[in-house]
Amino acid sequence: MKVIFLKDVPRVGKRNDIKEVNDGYALNFLLPRKLVEKATQNAVFNLQQREKQVKIEKEIQNELLERNLNEIKEKVVTISAKADAKGHLFSGIKKLEILSALENEHKAIISEEYILLDKPIKEVGEYQIPISIKGKKSFFKLVIQMI
Repeated sequence: MKVIFLKDVPRVGKRNDIKEVNDGYALNFLLPRKLVEKATQNAVFNLQQREKQVKIEKEIQNELLERNLNEIKEKVVTISAKADAKGHLFSGIKKLEILSALENEHKAIISEEYILLDKPIKEVGEYQIPISIKGKKSFFKLVIQMI
């Protein structure tokens, strides 16, 4: 019996796969548990339409992501912090402080995991803060001023 998998079934098939399985296995196990549906012409057509829609949505999301990453390149974020006469900060600037400053100044919300910062920034100056989202990279400028 030819079926379309609605969910992943280990060692048998993945979601949206169309496969031939034994009739008894399909009728007694897969169909009652709603893991598959029969691969009728209409069901196959609906699956193809859903896949096209998902592909279009992914393309739109990628375009939006690229546009947003290009916009963020122009952003400059300023943070004021206490420092000594040599410009060494008393407390390092961490990802969360950078993200809250970015949100306050530019209304841009980015998750902490996307900022590629190895260690806290401990000196006054200008920095390029790298961002990586879904394999696409960008950066924005961070200016740390002394209070």
